[in-house]
Amino acid sequence: MADKLKIKLSIADRVYPLTIHPSQEEGLRKATKEIEAMVKQFEQSYAVRDKQDVLAMCALQFASQVTQKTISEDSLSEETAARLQKLADLLDDSLS
Repeated sequence: MADKLKIKLSIADRVYPLTIHPSQEEGLRKATKEIEAMVKQFEQSYAVRDKQDVLAMCALQFASQVTQKTISEDSLSEETAARLQKLADLLDDSLS
C-alpha cells in the first residue's frame, strides 16, 4: 500500500476519496475536469432538475464517444486491410 496515493475528486458537488496508483492521478484529474465541464454545459443548456440526470447524460456522451471511436477504428482497419489486399494482388499479378 506504500506505493498508493490517496486523493479526493469532486464531481457534481460530491467528493469521492480514492486510493490510486500515482500513475493514474493525471488521467483521473483530467477526466474529472472533463466531467465537470460537461456537467456545467448540460446545466446551462437544459432545464435539469437533478444532478443524477446530468451525470447520466455525461455518461451517455462519454460512452457514445468511445463507441464511435471504436466504430471508426474498425472501419479504418477494414479499409486498410482492403487496400493491402489490393496491393498484394497487384504484386502477385506483376510477379506472375
